[in-house]
Amino acid sequence: MISLALLTNHLRNFWQPRRGLAIAEASIIGIVAALSAVLLKQGSGWLGTWRVHTTQILPAWITLPAIGVSLGFFSGWLVQRLAPEAAGSGIPQVKASLANVPIKLSWRVASVKLISAIIALGSGLTLGRQGPTVHVGAGLAAGMSRLVPTSPDHRRQMIAAGAGAGLAAAFNAPLAGVLFIIEELLQDLSGLTLGTAIIASFIGGVISRWLGGGSLQLDLKLIDYSSTFSLLEIPVLLILGVLAGLFAALFNRGLIFSIHAYRRLHISLPLRAALAGLASGLIIALLPEYFRDNAGLRQYMIVSEPNIPVAAIAFIAQFILTLIAFGSGAPGGLFAPSLILGSCLGHIIGVCELQTFGFGSPTTYALAGMGGFFSAVSKVPMTAIVIVFEMTTDFNLVLPLMVVSVTSYLVAEKVVPGSLYDKLLKLNGIILKKDAPIEGILTQLTANDVMQQRVETLDAEMTGDEVIQAFSCSHHRGFPVVENNKLVGLVSQTDLQKIRNHLLPNETFLKEIMTPQPVTVSPTDRLSHVLYLLDRYQISRLPVVDGKKLIGIITRADIIRAEADHLNGENGVTGPQPEPSYLVYQTRSPSIGRGRLLVTIANPKTAPALLEMAAAIARDRHYEIECLQIILVSRHSSPAETPVKTGKSRRLLRQAEVLAKKLHIPIHTQIRVAHDIAQAILETTKERHIDLIFMGWKGNTSTPGRIFGNVVDTIIRQANCDVVLVKLGDNFDSHQQFKRWLVPMAGGPNAPIAIKLLPALVTMGNDIEIRLTQVVKPWEVEPDMTVLEESTRQLMRHRNLHSNIVAASLQAESVATGVIELVQTEGFDVVVLGASREGLLQQAIQGNIPEAIASGVDSTVILVRSAMQE
Repeated sequence: MISLALLTNHLRNFWQPRRGLAIAEASIIGIVAALSAVLLKQGSGWLGTWRVHTTQILPAWITLPAIGVSLGFFSGWLVQRLAPEAAGSGIPQVKASLANVPIKLSWRVASVKLISAIIALGSGLTLGRQGPTVHVGAGLAAGMSRLVPTSPDHRRQMIAAGAGAGLAAAFNAPLAGVLFIIEELLQDLSGLTLGTAIIASFIGGVISRWLGGGSLQLDLKLIDYSSTFSLLEIPVLLILGVLAGLFAALFNRGLIFSIHAYRRLHISLPLRAALAGLASGLIIALLPEYFRDNAGLRQYMIVSEPNIPVAAIAFIAQFILTLIAFGSGAPGGLFAPSLILGSCLGHIIGVCELQTFGFGSPTTYALAGMGGFFSAVSKVPMTAIVIVFEMTTDFNLVLPLMVVSVTSYLVAEKVVPGSLYDKLLKLNGIILKKDAPIEGILTQLTANDVMQQRVETLDAEMTGDEVIQAFSCSHHRGFPVVENNKLVGLVSQTDLQKIRNHLLPNETFLKEIMTPQPVTVSPTDRLSHVLYLLDRYQISRLPVVDGKKLIGIITRADIIRAEADHLNGENGVTGPQPEPSYLVYQTRSPSIGRGRLLVTIANPKTAPALLEMAAAIARDRHYEIECLQIILVSRHSSPAETPVKTGKSRRLLRQAEVLAKKLHIPIHTQIRVAHDIAQAILETTKERHIDLIFMGWKGNTSTPGRIFGNVVDTIIRQANCDVVLVKLGDNFDSHQQFKRWLVPMAGGPNAPIAIKLLPALVTMGNDIEIRLTQVVKPWEVEPDMTVLEESTRQLMRHRNLHSNIVAASLQAESVATGVIELVQTEGFDVVVLGASREGLLQQAIQGNIPEAIASGVDSTVILVRSAMQE
């Protein structure tokens, strides 16, 4: 067993992120991305050729719509059934994932995207394969990164490298792949990011070209092509740039409108894709034959004889067909349609110049128009310039490309500001926020900044009995093990079972049962890396070592406290500092309970209801009640020296004593004088060894930088016991009985404590209904109901619970909106919510769900938070 543990830890240390590993991963990612790009190109090309060939056998107005409907439906069905994340272009999903939004990127998503994109493009939908290739490359890279324990930053770099390799392989343009990462996706110029992107993109482009995957590489030597440019053409190029920017802005708005139009139909993705295939098939059947091959149409517009009517028809048809196809959500991108639209527009302007002034090359303008339209649609001018240049390798095009691409970008940004991909994400409720505080603190602070320097350790030579005694005398769940002042291992409560398995615990030494060579961090490691290791190995603490010397320990709680302080602006405190609270009154009862529940009371109107709820929990758990009343004084005076009147406070405490005596519950009361309510509560919690804090909550806060309010925020992030907050309903009556209870479930750490609370609270009345619900997105066809089923079984096993228990999912765009509408529609009396510390920090950035629900309903809201895991 020890040798296996040693081997595991050696592997962990070997696979720590390093530059050599990044280079190897980037190389493999480039190869895999190139192979997937070639497969996508060949598969969609073969299917498209078959589709065009069928029009030679049967009438086009029959075959094209029929193929479009059937293949479009099948493509949409694959995505909806197997991987809903594979819908659409894929670039917005990659961008969101790189911004730390929890969007799934995996081998499953990549595989579904690859197959569904082949089918969708083969059905005749006017979409491109480059966006899906980027998505597939990123998904494959994300799947590979899960095989090797690495930091989140390292994983993001690999995903970006996969996306760049996919674009490079699709266009045979390695430089464009690198620039797209820098300009749009990751916006990171660090050495490792740039290095991995270059390696993956270079390998992807080379292999794709070697295997013949570069359908967008124009063999200009074999066609009648000439690139000319003179300074006299700059005004016309500027006109082309302005027109490209205006039409691209209209195109982007059309895409958003198309998505909204499909959503108003309220039909599934397979039906939307089938409808798009039907419409596209009918329109293409009415057009000339060369409109049935998108790649061929683009090349035709570049090298064809001057023909403004054909180019205009192609532009209008391509514009409309792309809006129809993309709005449906079918897997496909916008790169290829943008290039076709740009070539048509450039051809028209070039022909007009040639016929008006007698100079200029329509081919040059078609190529410059490709870069300009692509630049304005995707808002990536540098990438657009490099893509067209790498496709043609013609230096004469560089200046025209720069003029048109930059001009179109500036015009489009002025008319429709912002990234198209950000707008597409916003339609799905995802808003990317730059310079988020939580990201900043994780990358700015190091382990040395937040670690605990005073560490309780155990000696490796301690016997089993001594180890058991050390655990029984401490609240810690694990200890570092040292030998000669050097860290040699870790021991946790789970390791104690090894001691019990020995017949002679006195002859069992700690070094035999500890976990040797534990995962450690150095004092200079960033908090993002520390947090990743905690999650990766599912551990709650990490030793901080300098060489082999133990200099501290860092837990999840330490990181969360640092993040919360940063979010709340507690980098420095001015003015008089609070002193410890002062105990001026107390009563004590026999300590015969299994634990203690601290209830704080302040408002005489709500105190009876809070005391009754707290007493119900205490009776169910066989707890003693610690009733606390706090008197605040100015920070300019000492709590120990300030005279106070305790008459009103004692009357409140006597209410608690009467209720506890009636229910035969031991009760202790105390009055404290304090500068800060939260500090007084935390001091009481520590001194009296409290197991659960029960207190009132107003349900919202107007304090800047706070989530639940000054007091509650501090209690939630610092108390090392369970916390229960109660916001009584707006029309609460002291004689009111709570009949209908709603418990939204998410499977987090607070679900168990919420379920344990219910039997005690709902026995306060008869004919009780408990609704367990899980909010799911509207497009989730088969949501995972495991959490609801387990919670239902747990409640039904409770002997004293005689209630009607209902478990059902709730479809809604957001948790807060869904719960509020359900409460208002069905009139629930109580809503029970959970808020862990991790959720607390995310809510500060993305929205506070408990506060939104508590403010949006008139019912009573109970917020629970599980004990801090040290």
